[in-house]
Amino acid sequence: MPLTLLTLAASFALCAEGPRTTCVVDGDTFWLNGEKVRIADINAPETHSAGCAEEQALGDKATRRLINLLNAGPFELVTEGRATDRYGRALRVVRRAGQSLGGELVREGLAEPWRGRRSDWCVLLAGQTASR
Repeated sequence: MPLTLLTLAASFALCAEGPRTTCVVDGDTFWLNGEKVRIADINAPETHSAGCAEEQALGDKATRRLINLLNAGPFELVTEGRATDRYGRALRVVRRAGQSLGGELVREGLAEPWRGRRSDWCVLLAGQTASR
């Protein structure tokens, strides 16, 4: 049975250097009240260790969009499966009105569904460019 935590609306910005309380790290990771949360149902492009310029650009867009989505109002954090990952981050599906915010990022082309491992965004994005 999933564990759900209703969260009041919070004010998110991009994480800066130093202590982190409530901010967004990248398109699939954020801090809420001092707890680091990894969005469990998606994988977004990296921003801090991007493998290519295209991944960096898409990761930056995903990060900005996640900030907007989180700031749009109250949301729920739902535990489905494991509660934490190997890095100690809380694994949560983020939902508003029953809809996954991660799913919204996927629909907008800013993330992919989580498939148990990270994809190589540079290869994925190069394939999309080649098929145009």
